[in-house]
Amino acid sequence: MTDPLKAQNWIQQHVTPHLPQTKISFILVGNEVLGGNDTTLMSYLLTAMQSVYAALVNLGLSKTVTVVTAHSLNIMGSSYPPSAGTFREDLAQYIQPLLNFHSQINAPFLINAYPYFAYKDSPNEVPIDYVLFQPNSGMNDSGTNLHYDNMLDAQIDAVYAAMKLMGHIDIDVGISETGWPSKGDENEAGATPENAGIYNGNLLKKIAEKKGTPARPDVPIDTYIFALFNEDLKPGPASERNYGLFYPDGTPVYNIGVDSYLPTLIFSSAAHDVNCTYYGNRSSHTFVKFWEGGRLEQHEEFLEIFWEGRRNSDEESEMEKKRDPCKQRLDRIRSKYPGAVIWLEYSSLT
Repeated sequence: MTDPLKAQNWIQQHVTPHLPQTKISFILVGNEVLGGNDTTLMSYLLTAMQSVYAALVNLGLSKTVTVVTAHSLNIMGSSYPPSAGTFREDLAQYIQPLLNFHSQINAPFLINAYPYFAYKDSPNEVPIDYVLFQPNSGMNDSGTNLHYDNMLDAQIDAVYAAMKLMGHIDIDVGISETGWPSKGDENEAGATPENAGIYNGNLLKKIAEKKGTPARPDVPIDTYIFALFNEDLKPGPASERNYGLFYPDGTPVYNIGVDSYLPTLIFSSAAHDVNCTYYGNRSSHTFVKFWEGGRLEQHEEFLEIFWEGRRNSDEESEMEKKRDPCKQRLDRIRSKYPGAVIWLEYSSLT
């Protein structure tokens, strides 16, 4: 992406074809680059962002799509109390020009903030209610006398304080990732469906209030929850595979009221008119629709069979698959149209 021509070609291939029917707010150039150990990548980061921005300008997209990068909180040298927040000294040579660029293009500074990590590392010292947005006594910042009743706000304001030391009070902080795992290994304290539901449920309420932090009360925080689906093939500790609100098959891991907000979409292959949309709700009528070559076909009761199969033994699951009309239909469609892409999507019907 440091090559302007390659950056523009990439945007024309991967972004432009999806506009305006898809809302694309950001292009993230790298994830947690400055929090890693590769100094070569660090030195390329700003140049790559500038190349992508120049391409967006050339294509007339810079007003609707913003170029950013996401940072882990490993870039912080100090974060407690929030007013004493600083960036690591060894990263100043990268962060200062990056902040100048953010200011120039009016882009937010995005962080991946996980209060869960702090609790997992020190469960006997960090109050669980403080990280879950539950009622608690909180803490007072001795430098500003501001009161904090949750850790996420404190983490955000520490970043604001660090940016201020580098001469910038004109850049908003955004949350590119935050979440809580519903399952973990034995040494991963607090990784339960109950805690995950409380964290993300309270986070959604906080977002809906459109309030800022104690240091920036009038600046709402754009927040992206990690993640929509569990990543069942992801390596590492068990928690890494269990941040999703939904299982890979689309059933909820826990309910925080977002089921009815999942969009009902239909994908149409450019080469073949092959669509597959799943509609499902555990407590209501369940059915599957296929749209193929102008003809609508419907199969009922599929998702209930699928859920039963997922819970049964391997042998019973195989039996369910053989009786699964949607599975057979998908196999036939894939065989008939080898190059077709078929999306499986979920929506609640009431």
